[in-house]
Amino acid sequence: MPEMTTAADVLALVRSGRALTRSDLQKTTGLSRTAVVSRVSALVDAGLILTGEELASTGGRPPGSLSFNADAGVVLAVAIGRSRSQLAVFDLDGRELAGDTRDHEVGIAADDLMPDVTDRLERLLEGIEPPVLGVGMSLPGVVDPVRLVSVDSPVMRGWDGVALDPYFDRLTDGPLVLVNDTDALASAELFGSGLHPRDALVVKASTGLGLAVIADGRVLRGHAGAVGEIGHTRVESAGERPCRCGATGCLETVAAGWALTQGLVDSGVSAGHIRDLVAAALAGDAIARGLLREAGRQLGEVLAIAINLLNPEVVVIGGDMAGAFDLYTAGVRETVYSRSTALATRDLTFVPSTHADSTGMVGCAAVVINHLLSPERLDAQLSQDAATVKAASTSA
Repeated sequence: MPEMTTAADVLALVRSGRALTRSDLQKTTGLSRTAVVSRVSALVDAGLILTGEELASTGGRPPGSLSFNADAGVVLAVAIGRSRSQLAVFDLDGRELAGDTRDHEVGIAADDLMPDVTDRLERLLEGIEPPVLGVGMSLPGVVDPVRLVSVDSPVMRGWDGVALDPYFDRLTDGPLVLVNDTDALASAELFGSGLHPRDALVVKASTGLGLAVIADGRVLRGHAGAVGEIGHTRVESAGERPCRCGATGCLETVAAGWALTQGLVDSGVSAGHIRDLVAAALAGDAIARGLLREAGRQLGEVLAIAINLLNPEVVVIGGDMAGAFDLYTAGVRETVYSRSTALATRDLTFVPSTHADSTGMVGCAAVVINHLLSPERLDAQLSQDAATVKAASTSA
């Protein structure tokens, strides 16, 4: 029914470019002119939509035109990994305004890293005027998006159960949205200039291995948020090799960055991170190239099962190993095409992540922007704002 088209729905139409005038909105939604004016006025008052009159100086748009105001606020993106933290400030269109990437000590505690993270974010915000509306953050392993804590991260030991939202109190009173690092990669593919696949598998191949599932255009979370723990699937080739998760025989022991790096070191080549191994492979080192190719084959064995079960249209490869995409993916393809059904692989494509090394940050920005502009949250906020204005005018 037309009257069920809310202000948030109207904003989504303007953001997507499907409706650029009030007349467009009437035709698209079936709302009356009065209803359209009411919803647009609420969005203009909230600073989320600019009208043609306001836009005249930026291109002489017709008076009736409407545009999403990406400068109504900014969001913070915080992608924390085992040995690196990537921070950025984004506008509401997902454009990066400032960024800061630094390595940190492996095994660093939350109480040691997070104060530094917030100090760095504060410096990034210098000279940026719009209000900070929220924070998107990713961590390796399983997270609890309600309690806003890590609950199972072999990579970030000591972080499980640590409340993260208080660290951002001095930067914003907006929400913290916490996701798994692989889900952040998947969210980046569904945002802005991403692929926007309907059905996809998104692999993070880095120090650890993770998998995100996109089904019907949405990232699947699972009952306990543990979708995609592919790295800790037991595989025969791993034998009884000990894994950093405490188990033995996990895929990570033969295919994750931490295991490959150790393999390169054992061969006599200095390497402190999977990025060093990738650089060596790209420079032509035969051992590094062989390790990456074989890691791809090992991943392909487990990935083939997921492909048979879920029938994705595309497999996105992200993480540090995607830096040698052609070499690594050649190994993945080799096993996938030998173990998956012909129907499942008939139209299947493999592509690198859209935003390369910035994918994690873009994904963090995406999850918090989508949360802030979701119909449920935005409509509730607009109703609250209207009630506040009405109460103020009554008391006056």
